[in-house]
Amino acid sequence: MSQGSCFCGNVKYAFTGEPAMAALCHCQECHKVTGSCFSTCLMIPESKFSIVNGSGAIKHFTKKHESGMLLTVCFCPNCGTSIYKTADSEQFKGLIILQAGTLDSGLAIDMKKPNAEFWTKYRTSWLEEFNGLEQYTGFA
Repeated sequence: MSQGSCFCGNVKYAFTGEPAMAALCHCQECHKVTGSCFSTCLMIPESKFSIVNGSGAIKHFTKKHESGMLLTVCFCPNCGTSIYKTADSEQFKGLIILQAGTLDSGLAIDMKKPNAEFWTKYRTSWLEEFNGLEQYTGFA
């Protein structure tokens, strides 16, 4: 079982098994949500994911993504940490798009290398291509 939490610890989650996929995303929405040049996302089947503390506190914000899908960001209202996202597109159906940086106990350090890199057309100019990852200008 893997566990994670927000910055203040108010919202805690757990999931079992391995992620369906791990990806780096350079889309403009991920830039804004993370405040960084890209996000590291783990795609977790909804059936394997649960909020173990603070589920009633989680806030949701939905916006249309550049791809046309509706993207919902789920975050802690106390500290503002973006914990996970969901999307209404077919390719993300049934998946939690977990922000890997919210994993506890160094699990983000120990996680397996991502499988793919999305929205490479928005990759920051000084950031080199990640060798060995599938490269996509949008989503797969």
